[in-house]
Amino acid sequence: MSEADRIRLRAAALELHDDGVRDKPDAKANVFADLGSPVSPLRVRASVTTSSSSSSGSAKSPAPSNAGMAVGRSHSGELVAESNPPRLPGHGHRRCGSGPLIFSGGSSGGSGGGGGDRGSTASSPMLNALPAGNICPSGRVPGPAAVPPPPRSRSDVLGSGTGHYGHGSIMRGAGMAPARSSIEASSFLGHSSRSPASSPGSSGSLQEVTRLGNEWYKKGKYAEALRHYDRAVVLCPESAACRGNRAAALIGLGRLADALSECEEAVRLDPASGRAHSRLAGVCLRLGMIDKARRHFTQAGYLQQSDPAEWQKLQEVEVHLGRCTDARKIGDWKSVLREVDAAIAAGADSSQLLLALRSEALLRLHKLEEAESTLASMLKLDGALPSSLTAANLSGMLSESYIHIVRAQVDMALRRFDTAVAAAEKARDLDPGNAEVGMILNNVRLVAKARAQGNDLFKAAKFSDASIAYGEGLKYDPSNSLLYCNRAACWSKLERWEKAVDDCNEALRIQPNYTKALLRRAASYAKLERWADCVRDYEVLRKELPSDKEVAEALFHAQIALKATRGEDVSNMKFGGEVEIVTNVEQLRAAIGSPGVSVVYFMSTMNQQCTQITPSVNTLCTECPSVNFLKVNVDNSPMVAKAENVRIVPTFKIYKDGVRVKEMICPSLHVLRYSVRHYAVSSS
Repeated sequence: MSEADRIRLRAAALELHDDGVRDKPDAKANVFADLGSPVSPLRVRASVTTSSSSSSGSAKSPAPSNAGMAVGRSHSGELVAESNPPRLPGHGHRRCGSGPLIFSGGSSGGSGGGGGDRGSTASSPMLNALPAGNICPSGRVPGPAAVPPPPRSRSDVLGSGTGHYGHGSIMRGAGMAPARSSIEASSFLGHSSRSPASSPGSSGSLQEVTRLGNEWYKKGKYAEALRHYDRAVVLCPESAACRGNRAAALIGLGRLADALSECEEAVRLDPASGRAHSRLAGVCLRLGMIDKARRHFTQAGYLQQSDPAEWQKLQEVEVHLGRCTDARKIGDWKSVLREVDAAIAAGADSSQLLLALRSEALLRLHKLEEAESTLASMLKLDGALPSSLTAANLSGMLSESYIHIVRAQVDMALRRFDTAVAAAEKARDLDPGNAEVGMILNNVRLVAKARAQGNDLFKAAKFSDASIAYGEGLKYDPSNSLLYCNRAACWSKLERWEKAVDDCNEALRIQPNYTKALLRRAASYAKLERWADCVRDYEVLRKELPSDKEVAEALFHAQIALKATRGEDVSNMKFGGEVEIVTNVEQLRAAIGSPGVSVVYFMSTMNQQCTQITPSVNTLCTECPSVNFLKVNVDNSPMVAKAENVRIVPTFKIYKDGVRVKEMICPSLHVLRYSVRHYAVSSS
């Protein structure tokens, strides 16, 4: 067959009938048979102008009217009606990884094809590519008459043009990309970016996946949004917009380390995206990466995407961090705490360095619980932070090393000696040449060694030597509450009560809620017969240990001793803990007339409110052993209820030294508990 015959067959394949329906292009279909094209199926163009490579001219047919067709632009600039988003291959291609070659729709103006007319709007099919679908609208199998033309070279098929033809630009990835404007419209978080989508009509297309992710994001459902954005990244792994969307969802979930990686990848994929630089700068600011945040805010400014408010946050964080570092050098821990809190409030809310500074300041101010809480918050942050963050310096110390140093000091204060040594050693491994790290590691080791030696000596009943060992540890850590408390135990064994009180005072100054130190001080006060101080300590312990009967009994005896020193009659007072059942008026009069506080509970087994409150009365009896609790069942002892003029149950009457001081009818548990404790304390 001659070259002219082949050209005529190709023109016939693209010819349109007057009714706008493409004729069944048997010959054209045969042209593409068995050639293994990687190109997506071609879309039917509603208006096609074919061009012959010979000098016989071109055949044109009028464009039909179709309300469902999209409007595209031909190579010459005309608007051309298209049915559905185009998939016809054209020029301006880019290669996506190792996948298929992707083309934008448009007319061919390439250099191949036997010297065709470049000014024509003809859209010749690729001669060496087989579409993935049936290009015949009717689905009729083409006849065997057509013979495929000679294969062209790749350069002939792809052409040399670099412009965007038809709808949308040519993008990386698998599948055909939608129009650039449609991606941005469906991806309110994304940037304009080179990113492809799968077939627009499929349920798993980039547009659909991104749209669903955006809807979840707007609702604040970041986990659901992330699930869809993950799918979008799979579809378009080299799309900066998809990476940016995924970063936004990760930020919403508080996964800042992962978000940082996604933002960096988005900037790598699209360095000209101001939004990508701005988002990356914002994440760096929250993580306390000041220098990196400044670089990307500057780049965003060059690209006209800079936010003045974010610049203001960056400057505030930088100023407060500088002041904080200066205050730490001179040991002004109140200023350190103030400046750290200001920097966190300004925007660096997830900076491990700032949280470590805050924890150290609280530790030095003897706010150990807050220091531990701040340290726990720091450890909950993403652990896989980049080396660019952990390699930053704080007065010559690596940030990551400093974080471990703070952990070691807090663990030491909380009596976790083994973990403290391990943290200090890790800091030394990270920053072996730093003098401050070396000094702190040495101190931690010496304190741990002193504590172990003191414990061994105490167990061997060598209390004097044990006190010396604990004292050696205090030389290296003067704020260690455990060493003070252990040395107080040595003084107690040596019956040096004043020294025991002094060391307990130091331990409680460092850690006010140190229960063991409080117990030892209360016992020492009792030995010194300082009953008012003794009662005060035991009352605090009763609140901390409400079920401890030994503490309750010690408090009772301390209260009796205090009353005796005041000249009060304590002959009939006994240690409580149980509710006394009253069955007659004489028994009631004798009970409430005894010294101290008595609580009389009038109840009925048939009353639901009494049934509910009775267990709480029993608990109060245990918690306040110095108070006499009496119970009157009005069903069994109506004469007692009548003598006390009780008509409603539950009723509570509180007596002090035989005089009624309060009466409560159907009180709440809170009111009852408060009233009983109030009079129990006042009786001391």
